[in-house]
Amino acid sequence: QVQLVESGGGLVQAGGSLRLSCAGSTRTFNTYTRGWFRQAPGKDREFVAATKQNSGMTSYAQSVKGRFTISRDNAKNAVYLQMNSLKPEDTAVYYCAATDRHLITGALGSAENYDLWGQGTRVTVTS
Repeated sequence: QVQLVESGGGLVQAGGSLRLSCAGSTRTFNTYTRGWFRQAPGKDREFVAATKQNSGMTSYAQSVKGRFTISRDNAKNAVYLQMNSLKPEDTAVYYCAATDRHLITGALGSAENYDLWGQGTRVTVTS
């Protein structure tokens, strides 16, 4: 079974940190473009960050630049999202996504370009 499984969500106070993990079920995911999206209550799904296959190029939403970092660990078929200086507006369900298609940089933030999705992990940031 080809799966993505997120973990690491939780409750944290503003200014705190969390690290989200997304494990792929096979080593094949190491050649996939990997992304993070989030959806807050009553809001549309929005792009957070992505790391491109092969080149490792990263892309971030403006709202998280300087605070969040996406990284990969190929030995674990995993991608991570280190979230620092968390704000209440970061509260959302976070989803990891993947695609084996080669996406241009401008396409990384479009959810429709990703084929596989995890189940989501909840992040709640209190004031």
